[in-house]
Amino acid sequence: MSDDLRARADARLEAALVAAPWRDPRPYLRPILKHLKERDPAAFERALDHFNSTLIPAVAGEADALAEWLGYGRLLGSLAGVGRAVAIDGSGKAGEPEGAPEPDALVLYLPDAAEVPAVVLRCPRDATPAQEASMELLVLGRVSASAYD
Repeated sequence: MSDDLRARADARLEAALVAAPWRDPRPYLRPILKHLKERDPAAFERALDHFNSTLIPAVAGEADALAEWLGYGRLLGSLAGVGRAVAIDGSGKAGEPEGAPEPDALVLYLPDAAEVPAVVLRCPRDATPAQEASMELLVLGRVSASAYD
């Protein structure tokens, strides 16, 4: 992959994020990539291959950058193991995401295996306290939300 292609993909993602109600997905995907690298090198290689041969060229081209990154997050979750996607609304109520998630929904991939980290697939830019608490409890593994510290 050329540096030019990567720079174009990064620029397209950054431009999409300016107008989107969501946070940058990249920092949320790093923990699952680290998990794959440490626990399943073959899955990590598949993730890198998809990143280099599919994600970056698609985002650098005409594809919807945020939809492509959402799909990549789902792929990473599935590479780590069986699980399901959950959409958490502003009140903290969880449900199955149907089709494209609502713009204000926090979308998580929750693995069935306890040793596999949960993955933030999409996070609203202005997440509610209930959504922030959901991330702290389900993704970061805190015993209580920071609002109670």
